[in-house]
Parts: sequence; structure tokens; C-alpha cells
Amino acid sequence: MRKRLLATVLCLTATATGCGATVESSPDATSPAVTLTNCGREVTYDKVPERVVTNDVGITELMFALDLEDRMAGFAMPDDKGDLRGVPWKDGYDKVTWLSKDQLTKENVLDARADLVLAGWNYGFREDSGFTPDALEELGIPSYVLTESCRNGRSKTARGIMPPLDALYTDLTNLGRLFGVEQRAATLIAGFRETIADVRAKAPAGADRPSVFLYDSGQDTPFTSGRYAAPEQIITEAGGVNVMHDVADSWTTVGWESVVRRDPDVIVICDYGDVSAEQKEQFLLSYAPLRGVSAVRHRRIISLDYADLVESPRNPSAIARLGAYLRGVPGDPR
Repeated sequence: MRKRLLATVLCLTATATGCGATVESSPDATSPAVTLTNCGREVTYDKVPERVVTNDVGITELMFALDLEDRMAGFAMPDDKGDLRGVPWKDGYDKVTWLSKDQLTKENVLDARADLVLAGWNYGFREDSGFTPDALEELGIPSYVLTESCRNGRSKTARGIMPPLDALYTDLTNLGRLFGVEQRAATLIAGFRETIADVRAKAPAGADRPSVFLYDSGQDTPFTSGRYAAPEQIITEAGGVNVMHDVADSWTTVGWESVVRRDPDVIVICDYGDVSAEQKEQFLLSYAPLRGVSAVRHRRIISLDYADLVESPRNPSAIARLGAYLRGVPGDPR
């Protein structure tokens, strides 16, 4: 039921190809060079890419939402990211080659004869594997870094340079310019803004806003979202308050003691991986240090898919569904 709702909401909000929108003509591969600002620096692309390779589900669906699957040579992602058959861009998954069920490698990219790699830090790009934009540049292959994952300069690994939805809109706008589908990108963004504004208008205000903890994974220490990952604005626009808003990072690890101290009213589980959402919920409900936390005492726990919670065109529908849930949480439930 949840998958069918996802498809319905996205088709209503994203007036892209497949949902009844006007299709722009294909961009000309001989078009002049395009210069974009990516992660705070200007990057010039000499031509419109024709063999794009993407890493992970959210990044891949940015291309599909812009109806650019014909410009793709393949994608890499684990097969633990949910049922892909019910998404509005199912045709994209049917058309484009699934190169790897692991992270992208130089070998994947070279074998695919890629002329652009679209990935992000910790979404494919990693120094420890030697798969970085600089390494690809040495091979003559340009890259574009997912804005949610841009490093923010506070440390060698901290990520995030702008509010998460701004990151989504920035990437759609940039890709629209690069591929000559600016109107398609603008239409998507307008639809997303409309959906989110509607949720915001219904959201509780002030002290009635429930506090929310995003639980990704981990038992010894929880992996969660600071203020620069998508859950920050998904929670905020839905009518909640991210209890980890003060963490100046995107996806990161915190201590359980900080969760207990902040006493969230609601916990959102990120559903993916070998550990199911049901198993994660059972852990949270049975973990002794969380026994007094409001969300655990009242069993206010909701699951959203991984692709809902990373930067992706699914973010607006996730806001709508979380907003509906949070409106059912009593004010000042303690």
C-alpha cells in the first residue's frame, strides 16, 4: 500500500515524462560548453554527456525524473534499497543497465565508456577506494558531485553546504542546464515546492511541533542525520523538529546518551539494508537506555524508505507522508 501511495503522490507532484508533462526535445551533443557551480567551485563541461554513470538510488532517480535515461550508460546501487517496481520512474530502471550491486569503481566506469560520473562523497566517492573526482579527471572523465554530499570545510569528512531541499533544487537546476532540459527541471521543482507548501500549511506550530530522531542504523552508536542531510528538512517541513539539528554534518554518528537527553517524541527509521525496519524497531523498543524516551514509551515509530531520506526526487512525497503522521501526534505528549 505504501509503495502505491508513493507512486501516486510523486506522479501528482512531479509533472515529468510518464506523468503527463510536455517533453522537451533532446539536447544537442554539440552544444557549447556549460559552466556550473558544484560544491562551491566552477566546473566546465565541454559537451552534453551521452554516457552518464550514476551511483546509488537517489542520484540515479534525479536523472530518471528529468527523463534523461537515454543519456545514461548505467548505474550502481545495492539491491537493498526497496521495491523499485512501484516508483514513477520504473521505465528508467527497465531501460538502463545495472552495472554493479556495490559502489562504483574505475573499472565499472571505464567498461561503460562513461563520459560523466554522477555520484557523491559517501555515495560512491571515497578516498580509501581511490574513487574520487580527481582520480576520474586523471582518466579524462568529468564528474558531478551530489550537493547534499559536498564537504563543508569544518573537517575532512563533514558534509553539507546548504539546506537539503536547496541542494535538491540546485542539482536539478544544474542537471537541467547541463542537459538542456531547464524547463523540465523547473517544472519538477515547482511541483515539489507546491507539494511541500501544502504540507507546511497544515503542520503544527510552535511548541506543538513534535521532536523527531532519525534512526538509520547502529546499535553501539546510532547513525543519524544532522542539519545538512535530507531528513532535516523532511522533518521540518512535515511539522517536526530534528533533535540533531545542531550537528553541522549530513549523515553521521552520535551517542545514545544524546538521543536520551533530547527525548524525541517520534523516531523515523530509515528502511534499507540487511536489517529490516521491523528488526530496527524491535531493537529500539527493547534497548534499555531508550526505555524512558517518549517515542519508545508511546511507540511512535514510523519507517520511510532509504530513497525517501537521501537527496532524491522522492523527498517531497516523504514530507507529505511524514506530515500526515506527525499531525496525529498529540501536542505536548509527555
